[in-house]
This record gives sequence, C-alpha cells and structure tokens, in this order.
Amino acid sequence: MTTTQKVRAVTMRKFVGAVYVLAALAAVPAQARPLAAIKQDGTLRVGLTGDYAPYSLRLPDGSIKGADVVMAGELARALGVKVEIVPTTWKTLKDDLLADRYDVAMGGVSVTPDRASVADFSVPVLTDGKRPIVRCADRGRFVTIKDIDKPEVRVVVNPGGTNQRFADANFPHASVRVFPDNRAIFKEVAEGRADLMVTDGAEVDYQSRLNAGVLCPAAVPDTFDKADKAYWMTRDPALKAAVDEWLTRTLKSGAYGRALAKAAE
Repeated sequence: MTTTQKVRAVTMRKFVGAVYVLAALAAVPAQARPLAAIKQDGTLRVGLTGDYAPYSLRLPDGSIKGADVVMAGELARALGVKVEIVPTTWKTLKDDLLADRYDVAMGGVSVTPDRASVADFSVPVLTDGKRPIVRCADRGRFVTIKDIDKPEVRVVVNPGGTNQRFADANFPHASVRVFPDNRAIFKEVAEGRADLMVTDGAEVDYQSRLNAGVLCPAAVPDTFDKADKAYWMTRDPALKAAVDEWLTRTLKSGAYGRALAKAAE
C-alpha cells in the first residue's frame, strides 16, 4: 500500500467513525420531562393527531374536539397545571415523543410492543379491534380477511399507525392504497374510489352514524383482532403513577364513557 493509499484509508476510517457517532447521537432520545418538571413548568403537553374521531378531531377553523380533548384538560387539572395540545401524526407519533415534543399521547393510541419498549402506557382506557367499514350495499360482502385479501378489492388506509400495519400484514393480495388525510379518507369509500377501510371499531361506528345510509359496519361476527387503547407517556414512574391514579378514578366514575358518548353524537 502506498503512502497515498494509507492516508486515504485512514481518512475513510475517520469518516465512517464520524458517521457512526452522528447516527448514534441522533438515535438518543431527548431528555423527557418527569412529572416534577411538568409541574414546575405549569403545562402538560398532550399529543393529539386530530384525525381520529371520536377521540380527537381538528375542525376546519383549527379548533380541536373529542373525548380525549376533554380528558386532556381533566388530567391537566388533576395535576394542577394547564394543558397544551401538541399536533402530531400517527407516522411521527413515536419520533415526536422521543424528541420530547409532548409529554402524553392521547386520542386512541393502541398498545403495541414497540411502543411499550420506549415509553410507558397508562392502564387501559378500553379494548377495541379492527373491523371493516364499507358502503352499506356491501356490508355482507367483506366479512372475513379472506373476503378482503383479493386483487380486485380496493382497500384504503391511513399512513403510519396500526391500521396500516394491519393492512400490510393481512392484505398482501388486495389493492391497498395509502391515503394521507384520515379526516377525509372515508369519502374514498363513500364515493366509490375504494371498497373499504379497516380501522378500529369505535371509528367504524362513529363514521357509520355520521354517514348514515351510505357507510355501514361490515357484518363481521367479531373484530379481526383485539388491542387495548391507553395513554402513552414519557418514561417516568411518578408521571405514570399520577396518570394511572387519575384515569382509574375517571373510568370508575363513568366520566370517560360519558365524554366518549358525547363526542360520538
């Protein structure tokens, strides 16, 4: 090896080493705020996607409503702080939490192993599962995964969350299209550009009521799967204990059920 080649080799090793260092630093999450810091700051930052009624839905005027908007305010009051709603998306939910952009995610977050590996979940809020929503004329057509997983069936799905994971895992033969706006996605089914969407039961029921006579729950005997929904928060034992204590009382009193029912009207 010539002197020039040796210099180039050393330079390349240094460059590769620097790249690894930068990548490692980028993978380290920002320092999450413990409960003490949240109380000192006086603000609880709650991440909401704003596209998943009846949990949270951002309106055209920029305001946001839903059961977990109400619950966010109640949790903040229980902690003695004010609430700040932080917009996030299903695709960036994990990255935003690890970057310390919010303290607690609400709004229909499903409990999954990968999420539980990096942050804490509260006690479950409810248990739900995936079901198809279809045009009412097709409610008896798509009742099994096998019925859906065919090349001629057009499935539409929102990006980045458990709906897309479910579609990717269960519909390898169907025509699956990712639609970017979960607030407008149901029009794709209603107006005939897709045959169905598979999402959580609460959203299926809500959208069926909202689009009565046009969209209906498919006549499935049961949900395709089951998953708990919970609040997802930065890993701090004191914060989890406070959220769990408040949430247990809220569920027992029926306040959460009432908020969910009102949001679904």
